[in-house]
Amino acid sequence: MKRIFSIILILLLMTSLLTACENQTELQDGYYTAQVSEFSHGWKEYITILVKGGDIISVEYNAENASGFIKSWDNAYMQTMLHSNGTYPNEYTRYYANQLLEGQGEHEIDAITGASSSHKTFQALSQAVLEQARKGDSSIVFVDITH
Repeated sequence: MKRIFSIILILLLMTSLLTACENQTELQDGYYTAQVSEFSHGWKEYITILVKGGDIISVEYNAENASGFIKSWDNAYMQTMLHSNGTYPNEYTRYYANQLLEGQGEHEIDAITGASSSHKTFQALSQAVLEQARKGDSSIVFVDITH
């Protein structure tokens, strides 16, 4: 009888541990933001996601300057970058955000030629924001990026 009780207790403990581990990988509902800790070339990149029902339903990836102006709205910057790099912020920010949304954070994000620095930043920010969503911690997480 004592042996059966021990076996049942062990099975219950294993089940609760597996459930706890499983819950740590699930995304908690809410808004989550990860932001680069320092400005780079006048911009500070960020990702904000909305999780509902355990799924990412919205992703915003962009950058802002010290006055809060959004990088993908800067037409002069867009023209300069398009001619020199073959892409521009409004294109690559949507591309990267869409890959995170479609892959639900479980797939690697492909880089766009001409936006490799932003790709590196996006990967670091997306990992940080997904970790916040797993914890259910809606405070903004700041990420140190070295280029």
